[in-house]
Amino acid sequence: MVAFKNDKHMHDALMHNLEGMLYCCLYDKDWTMVFVSNGCKELTGYAPDDLLHNKYISYEVMTFEEDREMVRETIKNALAEGNRYEVEYRINHADGNVIWVLERGNPIYNDAGAVIALEGYIQNIAKRKDIEQSLLAAELKYRSIFENTLEGIFQTTADGNYLIVNQSLARMYGYSSPQDLIHAFNNIQEQLYVKPGRREEFVQLLKENDSVEKFESLVYRKDKSTIWISENARVVNDESGNILYYEGTVEDITDRKSYEEKLEYQAMHDSLTGLPNRNMLNDRLQLCINFANRYKNKMAVAFLDLDQFKLINDSMGHEVGDQLLVIMAKRLSSAVREIDTVVRLGGDEFVILLTNIDDTNDIFLSMNRVLEAVAVPLTINNLDYLVTCSIGVSIYPDDGLDANVLLRNADTAMYKAKKAGRNNFQIYTHALNAALTERVTLEYNLRQAIELEEFILHYQPKVDFTTGKVCGAEALIRWQPAGQDLISPLKFITIAEETGLIETIGEWVIATACYKAKALQQKTGQYVPIAVNVSPRQFRQSNLANTIKKILAVTQLDPSYLELEITENTLIDDSSKFIETLHSLKKIGVKLAIDDFGTGYSSLAYLKDFPIDRLKIDKVFVSSIEEDPKNKAILKAIVVLGQSLGIEVIAEGVETQYQYDYLKSIGCDQLQGYYYSKPLPEQQFEKFLLNQINS
Repeated sequence: MVAFKNDKHMHDALMHNLEGMLYCCLYDKDWTMVFVSNGCKELTGYAPDDLLHNKYISYEVMTFEEDREMVRETIKNALAEGNRYEVEYRINHADGNVIWVLERGNPIYNDAGAVIALEGYIQNIAKRKDIEQSLLAAELKYRSIFENTLEGIFQTTADGNYLIVNQSLARMYGYSSPQDLIHAFNNIQEQLYVKPGRREEFVQLLKENDSVEKFESLVYRKDKSTIWISENARVVNDESGNILYYEGTVEDITDRKSYEEKLEYQAMHDSLTGLPNRNMLNDRLQLCINFANRYKNKMAVAFLDLDQFKLINDSMGHEVGDQLLVIMAKRLSSAVREIDTVVRLGGDEFVILLTNIDDTNDIFLSMNRVLEAVAVPLTINNLDYLVTCSIGVSIYPDDGLDANVLLRNADTAMYKAKKAGRNNFQIYTHALNAALTERVTLEYNLRQAIELEEFILHYQPKVDFTTGKVCGAEALIRWQPAGQDLISPLKFITIAEETGLIETIGEWVIATACYKAKALQQKTGQYVPIAVNVSPRQFRQSNLANTIKKILAVTQLDPSYLELEITENTLIDDSSKFIETLHSLKKIGVKLAIDDFGTGYSSLAYLKDFPIDRLKIDKVFVSSIEEDPKNKAILKAIVVLGQSLGIEVIAEGVETQYQYDYLKSIGCDQLQGYYYSKPLPEQQFEKFLLNQINS
């Protein structure tokens, strides 16, 4: 270690080696220097003697003109508060350059406590200022990029809150400013992403890879419209490896997605009809097969060919042929359910995929609808055409376990349909052929049953809640073939409706019920109204009112003891005709009831115009009131509705004491169901009625 001879030597050495200038100046307008150290030359370019007592230049003049007032104010304020001062400013160097300096100092007071001088230290900070200026320039540059780039930029917390966003991201999401966007979000997953769990997928990828590239998602904008975005992001950690935040960029790719979807649509759809094409067929068919496997039911493939298309296309030209194909595509789509798929293979060949089939009879109904829809006459360029089709159907899993086998078998069945005379469908599966044979046999036997008088009526009592007595009965048809088991109406009513036999059967039911009501009056002395269901097809008969008049005249039954029950769904086809028919029947004097109320058309808007006497609440609302309290509210609402309109309300399907007690408590007028009695054969019903009278 170097040893100094005395303190003065040490003092001189320190001042000589110090980078910067020590000074003492008067507290006057010129900062008159009374002492400066040797560092003056290096700092200012002037020798110390040049500054002492303003010999050559004053420090005030040396101070950059634009900074002089600021320097004086800073020092003045610090002194007024009794503090040391520190100030950064510029000076004019002797070589003509302007440099930045940092000055730190203290006041010197006289005996009166007034500041008479300043002493301190001034150092060159030009290099630091250059660095700061570079950093500031870089910050301004990147801030400009941040604020003006077309891409959205963000920082978010790990738990899903925005920390920083730029204007582009705010604009992209429909917000007026970054602040509005940040304040609007408190949960990015729930508020931004359309797909549930999408944010979790994003975060999981970040955790696994520390970054994410081209993460595409459908997101909500402020107005709840949606756009597609692509995100690039990375994890930012602190020195200990803890997550500070996620940061990244967002690009609006909606236009690209729309274009891709358009290309995909064009690749998967027929350009003429807009139907799915051959490219989509295998995918859709495999989905249907997977669905059938999952839910343990069936699906069907229907291969369809237009019978007269080639002749029309060749003779009338491709323009007419194309128009015909477009019309047929619309008809086919309208003839099947929304869950089914119609595909155009090419030319005049179509494939229909029927899914979620529990009952093979659904296939028959669907194919009949298709045949009828195709065969409706059409007009093109003022010329009329009649086109039919031939259809072959294969069933999964009965006729094949993969798409190709099912299509091949359906195609084979379609050729069978053409050989069978066209305008029909053929089933490939032996099981369904047997079912078809059974249906044809059932239809034949149904026609025979009318002639052989194999139909009978059972009667289910209706009970008045107030009196607890029978106040009427519903006549329910049964089919009793000679020497065979009783056949439920569920097996034959649909066929009767489709074939038109329901009109004859329905007339027989009304007549038989009227005879029975009259006979009961004579035997028991009791006037028991009998209710009869009127099918939609029967209700649409133009001569229904006249038919009922004749039956009442023949049976001599007072019209008020015949009640006709009509389902809500009958209203769907023509509400004005429905109401007109109701008024025609009401004029006769019969009672009218809306059956299965609440499950059909829900025609509350028309209810005030219906001249009806009763609403029959469907048993679906009654059967589950113990498990589903909502049904209680529905039941109560229907009762209140009926009472407000002066209409009696009867509940069907009452089976338990709980149901009975609740319906009674809400003011329901009548009940019908196993709680009181199941439907009874004629003699048992008569005996039941007599027992009640005598009890």
